[in-house]
Amino acid sequence: MSETASVSRQLLSAPLPQIIERLGIAIAQAQSALDRNSIETAKAMAEAEVELGGETHNLISLGFTPTFYSFTEATVEAKLSFSMTETTEFGIEVGASVEGNVGFVVVAASVNVSYARKFSVSAEGMSSIAARLVSLPPPETLETLLRKISEPAPAPAPAPPAP
Repeated sequence: MSETASVSRQLLSAPLPQIIERLGIAIAQAQSALDRNSIETAKAMAEAEVELGGETHNLISLGFTPTFYSFTEATVEAKLSFSMTETTEFGIEVGASVEGNVGFVVVAASVNVSYARKFSVSAEGMSSIAARLVSLPPPETLETLLRKISEPAPAPAPAPPAP
C-alpha cells in the first residue's frame, strides 16, 4: 500500500463526532452559566434599594427585570485541503565505445542505472466555531414571583375603637 493512501486515510478520519459532542457540552455549560448570572442579577435587583419621593423601592418593584440569554444556533466549520504526490523515476543510460589500433581492439561499455522515489505533501486547514445568542424576557413565573416578593407589605389595619 502506498504511503499516499495511508496518509489520506488518516487525514479523512478526523474526530468529527467528538468535536460536535464537545461543542454541545460547551454550549450547555455556557447556557447554564448565563442562566445563573441572570438569577444572580435578579437577586441583586431585588436587594438594591432606591429612595424616590421619600419611599424606598427595590429595582424589581420599579419594573426592572434581569435579561436572560439563549443560544439559538451554533456552527462548527472545518476545512481541510491537502495534496500529495508520489513519483517514481527510473533511468538507464548505456554507453559503448570501441577503439582500435593495429593489432588490438579495445571495447568499453558503461551502464548507469538510477532509481528515485519522491513524496510531496502539502496541507492547509481552517476551522471556526460560531454561536448566536439572543436575549429573552425572564420566565413569566419568575417575573410574577419577583414582583410579588418586591411589593410592599400592606399596612396593618387600625385597631377597632375601644367600647
